[in-house]
Amino acid sequence: MLTRRHALALTAALAAAPLTRAYAQSVTLRSADIHPDGYPTVEAVKYFGQVLGEKTNNRIKVQVFNSGQLGQEKDTIEQTRFGVIDLNRVNTAPFNNLIPETAVLGLPFLFRSVQHMYGVVDGPIGEEIAKAFEPHGLIVLGFFDSGARSMYNSKRPIKTLADMKGMKIRVQQSDLFIALINALGANATPMPFGELYSGLQTGLVDGAENNYPSYESVKHYEVAKYFSLTEHSMAPEVFCMSKRSWDKLSKDDQALFREAGKAATIKMRELWAKRDTDAKEKVIKGGALINEVDKQPFIDAMKPVYDKFVTTEKMKDLVSRIKATNA
Repeated sequence: MLTRRHALALTAALAAAPLTRAYAQSVTLRSADIHPDGYPTVEAVKYFGQVLGEKTNNRIKVQVFNSGQLGQEKDTIEQTRFGVIDLNRVNTAPFNNLIPETAVLGLPFLFRSVQHMYGVVDGPIGEEIAKAFEPHGLIVLGFFDSGARSMYNSKRPIKTLADMKGMKIRVQQSDLFIALINALGANATPMPFGELYSGLQTGLVDGAENNYPSYESVKHYEVAKYFSLTEHSMAPEVFCMSKRSWDKLSKDDQALFREAGKAATIKMRELWAKRDTDAKEKVIKGGALINEVDKQPFIDAMKPVYDKFVTTEKMKDLVSRIKATNA
């Protein structure tokens, strides 16, 4: 696995390198993901590569480096921006400080349902947010599903805000998620996803927040059995490409990449729906204790988060348009 120091060295070297000519001969592109082999996001990007292979007679292939082989998300974003990595699947949260529009997608309790989220990201609002990536060296090829994120911990069921008080909750490296957890009375602790199991096991953190498939795939239910259905975020994930790699493609190949991205997005959502159901069944069998939550007090506690992060007229307009989207 690349260390952050090595990744930054590669990034600096590549930033000074000129773009090469378009891919006229066979090429294998590298794609990063922190999730394990078989996970819906990993399989969807493999499918993306399969579609491209069929459309280009295997002139363009994709190799997926899963399980964080190329680094954690914060590092791989940097590498992708400068073409060290060609393709990447990342949650929207690590982009929040770089691309403010992505913070809107992660606002707590913004989406009414998964279908509402699809209606937003697959329409004009999604296109607008995708364009905001381009000045930062990234081309969005699709918005993947990330399910509904809920709280889980090793201490007790979370049923009320009082149950959150004082808990050390791991969050993604995102100011928005830090503010969200702190607003609920807990102590937000940023930590790479790959370090979370040992963090829960040793008591470095008491809990975390994520969806069923992530909770199940890395066996967090073994060390944090209380899963409480806050469903506080339905932020999508981003499947993107380095603009440096994109600019090496011919116009025809760029169109093929767009088509393959749409196909991979559909495939991912199909795989996700099944995986979500299967993961829930598996964690229950593994001893997880799932409880419902009265969400309204949690929703009410989010006003300071919205006040802090929805500060410009552009962001306020995005929030209003998302709420008004029928899906």
